[in-house]
Amino acid sequence: MFNYAYLIEILTPKRAALGDLQGRMKSFGERYRKIFDSACGASIPDNPMGQPRYTLLEAIEFCDLPTHPQRTVMNLNTFHTKKELDGVLQRASDLGLKYLLVVRGDGGPMLPKLEPESIGSKRSIATSIDLLRYINTEYSGAFITGCAFNQYNAMPFESDRLAQKIDAGAKFVITQPVLGKDPNVDLLKNFSISVVIEAWMSEKVDLFLKSVQRERDERVQGYDPVKNLEILHDTYPENCVYLSMLSFKQDWKRILPRNCYYASE
Repeated sequence: MFNYAYLIEILTPKRAALGDLQGRMKSFGERYRKIFDSACGASIPDNPMGQPRYTLLEAIEFCDLPTHPQRTVMNLNTFHTKKELDGVLQRASDLGLKYLLVVRGDGGPMLPKLEPESIGSKRSIATSIDLLRYINTEYSGAFITGCAFNQYNAMPFESDRLAQKIDAGAKFVITQPVLGKDPNVDLLKNFSISVVIEAWMSEKVDLFLKSVQRERDERVQGYDPVKNLEILHDTYPENCVYLSMLSFKQDWKRILPRNCYYASE
């Protein structure tokens, strides 16, 4: 599905941050262009860690950036009002964006919660499965939706949820950061879905453990993100790799094993 080597995570500016918004948007635009100049794909989280950020659509319009529908994955979670959700989906469709990573997301006191009944769910809270089904029903054919897979959760609970996400219309899945060969990630070959392997590209292992909700993991002792990335390429050679926490100041040609300057739209 993704005919490029890497899908690179990029954050939009925070809404509440002090300082020059023009300058922060300019920095985002420079990073955005770097990703696409390298012929990689971009993934833009939706209010990560519950902190309100400008949407990708707002950043594109503010910076007058080009859209790259085949290499952009816009994330969307359940912490929106129904009106806001539909507004984002309609605008994304108008711009020709195709790929959505649908997750429940990180809530917080500054973010609204999507009312489950507003998207046809009978649950007490709206889930990523509900949101996937809503998008693929109400916006049928407009998007290619994907979902997350947390290999650190207990099985078969997590694999059963993946099956439900696929039933709700998910066509691709992105793992949590993978440390070498992982037996739970290997389970994904049993599903009819495109798989993107996540690689943690920072030496900040405390933040990694927090992100996967683990107190410890012996495999992060002396963690080398570049070495781990090489292992992932050897172990999962056919898969696109999602790069989280990748520094935009680094020379990507030097640290990324695969030549990412080859793909085309």
